[in-house]
Amino acid sequence: MNNGRFAISLHILVLLDKAKGALLSSDYMAGSLNINPVLVRKELINLRENGFVTTKEGKNGGTTLAKSPKDIRLGALYQCVRSNYLLGSHKNDPNPLCEVGREINQHLNSLYEDAERQLVEQLNQQSLASFSAKFSN
Repeated sequence: MNNGRFAISLHILVLLDKAKGALLSSDYMAGSLNINPVLVRKELINLRENGFVTTKEGKNGGTTLAKSPKDIRLGALYQCVRSNYLLGSHKNDPNPLCEVGREINQHLNSLYEDAERQLVEQLNQQSLASFSAKFSN
């Protein structure tokens, strides 16, 4: 993804997996990511709305995984953060009088949908647990 949300969200989920059920603060996660805690909280809202995490508000609050890391597929994570096509799109409208311009977007969309379908299938072959296992404890 060209906007970094997948990488940020996956980093958050790995941290939560490594925490083994302990509540982690957005400040702690932001320190690991080396980003502003506000950006972490924004992603946590999306992750919570999509059933990946649960949060507890307040002074002793934090975030933990909502389900087993074995049940979290990376393709599902990608789909919940995807905002536009991985390969991008035209910044302007092509000329409708041109034989290529009038059809380019429909052909690009078909190409992108096929590529993203394959990407999601590939990502779904890996769980959060298997990805997280790549990191030393």
